[in-house]
Amino acid sequence: MWVERVIELTGWEPLGISEDWAAVEEELGVPLPPDYKELYEAFGGGVFSECVHFMGRDEGVAFDFLAQWRVSLAVDRDSSLGSVSAVEPYAIYAPGGTGLVPWGATEWADEYFWMIDAGQPGDHSVLARADGGTWHRYAMSISEFLYRVLADPAFLPFGIARYGLDATFEPASGADA
Repeated sequence: MWVERVIELTGWEPLGISEDWAAVEEELGVPLPPDYKELYEAFGGGVFSECVHFMGRDEGVAFDFLAQWRVSLAVDRDSSLGSVSAVEPYAIYAPGGTGLVPWGATEWADEYFWMIDAGQPGDHSVLARADGGTWHRYAMSISEFLYRVLADPAFLPFGIARYGLDATFEPASGADA
């Protein structure tokens, strides 16, 4: 339902991308949110409204959520950097554990993650923070969160509709931007 709303809002023609989700989920050790897969299959990775980055698969490192997760996990586990996590008080998800996986960001340094708990597969809360500040937890799907960011001016602090930006989508086109 929410994926269709994002498609209608942007006037996008779904791409019908095929992905080997079994391989991705095997690496993570948990199933991905079904609506994330639907969003990716419809849009691929790219930018909504010229400012909201949506990470997909294989669109270059900047738009590949798996590549971003691997880098974040390596940094989170690097003892030479100390014991502080970039996502305090959380940690980046490690297979079999509990933690965050990035799936989006904005030009204004907002960050979007889903919380994965290997002990509770299928529960994918959205966690977001504005410009490195306070964390906000949403018991909603990624597609509902994205729709509200794009269309709901009262969805604070993340709604961009209050800025009068058109709801558009620009695919990453394989760029390493």
